[in-house]
Amino acid sequence: MTQIRVQELLDRANYILDTGFRLVGKVMIDSEAMETLLDRIHDALPEDIREAERLLKRKDEIQLEAQQRADRIIADAQNEAGRVLSESELLRAVQVEAQKIREQVIADCEDIKRRALDEAESIRNHALDEASKIREGAEVYAEQVLNNLETDLTQIQQIVRNGQMYLTKHKQSYETNMTHIQNNSNEQLQLDYAE
Repeated sequence: MTQIRVQELLDRANYILDTGFRLVGKVMIDSEAMETLLDRIHDALPEDIREAERLLKRKDEIQLEAQQRADRIIADAQNEAGRVLSESELLRAVQVEAQKIREQVIADCEDIKRRALDEAESIRNHALDEASKIREGAEVYAEQVLNNLETDLTQIQQIVRNGQMYLTKHKQSYETNMTHIQNNSNEQLQLDYAE
């Protein structure tokens, strides 16, 4: 369930990138929306850990069920042995059989317990590995997005600086031309008056 939620959040991140303002092969996005989304991804990751803990609790339930089953089998065997004990010639045979049953039940319970522990540990390790991979992927993705944003911002700043420099040069050139035109006009007027 968490993996689906994390996937939905990552799809949302892709949507933000797809709908961002495109400029010179780069994308400008709403940084607040991206930060909020990254926080939500981060919050979604620990659910995998809680899922692993629930699986470990289930392991305890399996062990308890196995122990209860063993107790029931032992109690049934003891009840059966108690009934047969009243018959003296079968007493020894019943005791031997009860001991075999008890040993078999204990062996079965130990086997069930061992398999349950192995399975729970395997599930826990898998959940932790998945959570770690998802977290790593989200962090790498976030770092790539932030690096791309930094590159885009640097390029935009350079474009703005170039535009400012162009406007400054254009303004200086215009002022120089206007001064030159004014000086020529004044000289012409002086020549006209001198004639």
